[in-house]
Amino acid sequence: MTDAAAFLRTQSAPTRWPLWGAFASIALLLGALGFEFIGGYPPCPMCYVQRWIHVAAAVLGLGLVGAYAFAPETRRYARWGAAALGLVFVGSALYAARHAGIEYGLIEGPASCTASGGSPNFSLDDLNAALGAGQRVVLCDEIAWSLFGISMAGWNALISAGLAAVSFVAASRREEAPA
Repeated sequence: MTDAAAFLRTQSAPTRWPLWGAFASIALLLGALGFEFIGGYPPCPMCYVQRWIHVAAAVLGLGLVGAYAFAPETRRYARWGAAALGLVFVGSALYAARHAGIEYGLIEGPASCTASGGSPNFSLDDLNAALGAGQRVVLCDEIAWSLFGISMAGWNALISAGLAAVSFVAASRREEAPA
């Protein structure tokens, strides 16, 4: 076994993976904040939901690591913890895939944040007030940035699906990695 494979095997242990999963979610959050505050790409309402899902994954992952460190008897439930983290990542992947589908016009998005919709309670005065306040209207069905033809929501879906897969691999492992 190569050194890289051995490293991946030890880090995907059910007691260690939550830390890596939390770090991955934190990295995705930092990337989103970088795009917003450095790149000038403000998020749409669906982007905010995706961020909160990653906050939940980070909190769950760090909470599991803390439980395993301060209450070692909880390590026997590590496989369940990895599975729970996997479910959060599945939720992230599905929500991000839905958002990407809306961006690419494959599915219809919510009327509250797409170009085709609008709130029936939103008046012309409300629009003028928003524009006068310098607020930028960000729509969920517009791709703000893409790489290789994949939008940010698409990348989030792919990365979250990969994190879910690793979480479930960690949950399936019976043996613990050597300390």
